[in-house]
Amino acid sequence: MMNQPPITKEQVYNAPVALVWKALTEKDQMKEWYFDLPAFNATPGFEFRFTGGQPDGIQYLHICVVIEVAEQKKLSYTWRYDGYEGDSLVTFELYDENGKTRLRLTHEGLETFPSGNPDFAKHNFEQGWSEILGTSLKNFTEK
Repeated sequence: MMNQPPITKEQVYNAPVALVWKALTEKDQMKEWYFDLPAFNATPGFEFRFTGGQPDGIQYLHICVVIEVAEQKKLSYTWRYDGYEGDSLVTFELYDENGKTRLRLTHEGLETFPSGNPDFAKHNFEQGWSEILGTSLKNFTEK
């Protein structure tokens, strides 16, 4: 199987790094723009789960484990689906740009998911992350 290049997205927020970091790591804030997680802890080894999918389609149980945390700089976690093969890695990196924040998201390993399932197609992840970062997180951090 060919390794696909990962998805990468960049977005600048008119908000300081500390505020964007909180939005990425505090579950009460995460549910406002991301997913409603029962628990989240920005600590390597912490496992969290949530259900998500297309609004009118199958809902998938996501199982994620925090891999790397660099306070206000980097957060990485694995991302897989219960009952399906494949394991991917999501990384958020934050850069201070004169009081604004540039966020770079990388989602790699998508090619390890079952290729026959259209829900796991790369363009769905592209669209999803564009919506999450470009609309949901932007509106949340800049309100």
